[in-house]
Amino acid sequence: MASKSAESRSTGSAGGFVDARTIPPDRPVSGRIGTDQEDQGLGIFVRPKVLDFQARVREKKKVSRRLVLIRTAVVLLVMALIAGLSWLLFLSPVFRLQTDKIDVSGGNAWVSNDRVASIVAHQGDRSLLLVSTDGVEEEISGMAGVTDAKVCKSFPHGLQVTFDAQEPTAVFKDAQDRLTAVDRQGRVLNTVSKPVKGVPVIQVSTVNRAQQDQAVRQTLRILSTMPEAMRHSVTKVTAETQDSITTELDQGNHVIIWGDGSDLKLKQAVVDKIINDPSKIGDKHQLDVSAPLRPIVK
Repeated sequence: MASKSAESRSTGSAGGFVDARTIPPDRPVSGRIGTDQEDQGLGIFVRPKVLDFQARVREKKKVSRRLVLIRTAVVLLVMALIAGLSWLLFLSPVFRLQTDKIDVSGGNAWVSNDRVASIVAHQGDRSLLLVSTDGVEEEISGMAGVTDAKVCKSFPHGLQVTFDAQEPTAVFKDAQDRLTAVDRQGRVLNTVSKPVKGVPVIQVSTVNRAQQDQAVRQTLRILSTMPEAMRHSVTKVTAETQDSITTELDQGNHVIIWGDGSDLKLKQAVVDKIINDPSKIGDKHQLDVSAPLRPIVK
């Protein structure tokens, strides 16, 4: 048999046919399996690794609990920081507005600084960060006799307030001869005991009715747009209707018929040009500019 195997191998090496079934293995199967598994660590005869799934589940739960605790701690820390910062900025005394630190300027005899300060004082005991300067400016500008206001924060506890106070546009004289100074919108400034020099007097039945009367409102509009020198020279105002507003200057030396309150810039320019030019006004005393493009001098 051995001689036949040797002969077959020798025949194959010489180029003849070789039957693979007749080729004996170099090593026994049992030897090769053991050696191959040791060398490669693989094979169908390797015992699989046994996993403890319960242990893996417990490990995952433990990791999940740890992550939850960490995230919860981070959230609580952030919330605490936000709460602390909010208290510091908005509720603590650090930036609280103090009423004695409110500085007001710009007042006159008709709109006092103290009056404006009393309006701003209700903002006291609030954080400056919560005070709206625009809101305070709007509130002050809405006061009678105030034309403009500016508010600036003065950290950590104060406000700087400046405003423009106007002189009275007119004085209402009611049926009981009581005198009330009003601004250009008819809002009451103060009551006065006697006429104010340089401020026109308008005869009215009552102050409340005058504030609603269109003729009076148009009159105030005309007076408020006059140059200061002309307004101070007004000694009498009449307004039977809103289309027949008339002013007397210098005790009747000149009488200006304005008509209504339209085209005031043009009317002012015409009045200024005519009454200040002797060659145009001559010895006449009345000027009608109710139709400003066709003024009438009488």
